[in-house]
Amino acid sequence: MKHADVKLEFLYRMTLVYTRGWSVSLTKNDGEESQHFFLAEGRCEGRISGSFQAANHSQQRGDGTFLPNVQGVIETDDGAVIYFDHRGYGRTYPQDRRQIIASGAHLSDAEQYAWLNDTVAVGVGEVRVKETGGVEIIIDWFDVPWAALPE
Repeated sequence: MKHADVKLEFLYRMTLVYTRGWSVSLTKNDGEESQHFFLAEGRCEGRISGSFQAANHSQQRGDGTFLPNVQGVIETDDGAVIYFDHRGYGRTYPQDRRQIIASGAHLSDAEQYAWLNDTVAVGVGEVRVKETGGVEIIIDWFDVPWAALPE
């Protein structure tokens, strides 16, 4: 079957650390679920570059999978503000570099970033354990451009 030929376009690499966090664990029918609230900060580098602040109010399912739900603001190096909303899955494997897959949307009233307002982004990343303790999260974000469907 013929299909659209979609080629992802790199947007930016997001690197973040959590600065504060809280969790509530719920045990139910042999499975443990939890709700988390984390404050994060970090940096984006690429087509969009700047610093950001965010909040992640994620859930963790009984199978261990995290469901990140992140909203935040990027303050770009050229003075613009970009709002973002990211959601996805945080897998529990492999142990030292857990996998992240996500989708995202962005909004900006800055002319140079208005093209973001009707795009869909996908992210792939890792949760890396730092030698000094804690974790660092790194996600590469890509634009999913429209592609014509073949006849």
